[in-house]
Amino acid sequence: MRILGVDPGLRRTGFGVIDVKGSQLRYVASGTIIVPTDVGLDERLRVILHNLREVVRQTQPDIAALEIVFVNANAQSTLLLGHARGAAMCALADSGLPVSEYTALQVKKSVVGHGKAAKEQVQMMVQRLLALDGLPDSDPADALACAICHAHTAPLGQALSAQGWRTSAARSSRSSVRAGRFRRGL
Repeated sequence: MRILGVDPGLRRTGFGVIDVKGSQLRYVASGTIIVPTDVGLDERLRVILHNLREVVRQTQPDIAALEIVFVNANAQSTLLLGHARGAAMCALADSGLPVSEYTALQVKKSVVGHGKAAKEQVQMMVQRLLALDGLPDSDPADALACAICHAHTAPLGQALSAQGWRTSAARSSRSSVRAGRFRRGL
């Protein structure tokens, strides 16, 4: 399975592609879409949309993993980041990719082992897990971490769904997994 991870941003959108075979992870590609800041919002979103479509065309992933926007103290910043995330989601959906979504806490916990990890810790673990020669830049590292999170999480979600447990990917089922607890609906 080939996974495209995306870390959306209105100035810099990171992307990372990995191949997964069993428990083996293999690096394919990564980079940063640099979004010009001297143009209007509509043009900035178009740059994200167009470039992510091109990444999908060139790398041919099977699924995408997208980081969920966190709400911070500045509502305007959160709204603008939501626009970038929306452009990314549209590019992925328009390319026919199923999209799984993960919070930064889930990604850090999956890759580093705890949700309060610093960016440098994420970068080092991504380097280690993918056997990279050098430390990846911050934005591609976050995107690769998102893809790794999906690689670690998807098999469990599929197994639980097959057993009748409800996960975020299967909300219509009668069982649920929340906050680390498993629940089976009646």
